[in-house]
Amino acid sequence: MKQKVLCSFVVFIVAILQLNAQNDTIVLKNNNTLVGTMKEMNNGVLTIETDYSKDDFRIKWLHVKEVKSMQLFLINLSNGTRFNGSIKMSEDDPDEVLLVSETESITVKVDEIVYFKEVESDFISRVDAEVSVGFNFTKVNNLAQLAVNSKISYTGSKWFFNGGYNRVSSSQDNVESTIRTDATLGSRYFLKKDWFALASANFLSNDEQKLKLRTAVQGGIGKYIIHSNRMYLASGGGLAWNNERYTDPAISNRNSLEAFLAVEANLFDFDDFDLYTNVTGYPSLTEKNRFRTDLNITGKYDLPFNLFIKMGLTYNYDSKPVEGASTNDYVFQTTFGWETD
Repeated sequence: MKQKVLCSFVVFIVAILQLNAQNDTIVLKNNNTLVGTMKEMNNGVLTIETDYSKDDFRIKWLHVKEVKSMQLFLINLSNGTRFNGSIKMSEDDPDEVLLVSETESITVKVDEIVYFKEVESDFISRVDAEVSVGFNFTKVNNLAQLAVNSKISYTGSKWFFNGGYNRVSSSQDNVESTIRTDATLGSRYFLKKDWFALASANFLSNDEQKLKLRTAVQGGIGKYIIHSNRMYLASGGGLAWNNERYTDPAISNRNSLEAFLAVEANLFDFDDFDLYTNVTGYPSLTEKNRFRTDLNITGKYDLPFNLFIKMGLTYNYDSKPVEGASTNDYVFQTTFGWETD
């Protein structure tokens, strides 16, 4: 009798564990079915982890017909709403999704969901990082160029933090070696209706412009003008305090108060290719007729195993550089790298 009770208890426990281990079910519009764990939907692409494949599946979100999941997700909608809850396709209308939290339920269109990611308690699960390296060498004049790009970000329910570090070093026969290094630390606090408060610190060291270190601390407000699962367009503005130190000790440090206006766009409805653009203008409020511009254009092509190829152009302009420095500088680079899931 005791053995029967023990066997029944074991069967019950196993059944409970299997129930808790059930995966998400995703049905596509061509009626194919995938069973796995939805990790995130970002840039219009749904990432699914399965037990029967060592690589994650990536599927366009708009190709999904039905979802059955009991997971909790951090969800962003195109109108700026941020929601924590589960996702369930509507049985009455395949173009609608039911979002359920502990306190409320809302129904939205499928294409209104621009981002979601499974909510886990650990810090690492909310961190995304990537690093890439490029190297060029020309035998004619022994020109060697090494480029290192990296970035990291953390997404919370109300906050977004990001950082980046990039370095390009060049050496050539009969020419003085040059180094260009830039780094960024930033944060956004999400408000209602796709508004956000922003704060950041940007650092630049550039031999071409005789900059030992430029530090620009910014604060302001921005808004997503377009926010869909195919692209986003955001704009922001505010004030920046700019401090500059130079490689020539004879040149005095410069400090100035600037306004800034930034426009940022990310187009990602190109299968495995993303195109990111950011341009920021800095009209000086304390230095007459001075205007600076930073431009970044990056194209990224995703490869298997979380690898990618990245091509980028970075451009800096200063209408009133110090004597002997160039008014502009640009770097074009191609790198190969790896990113986290």
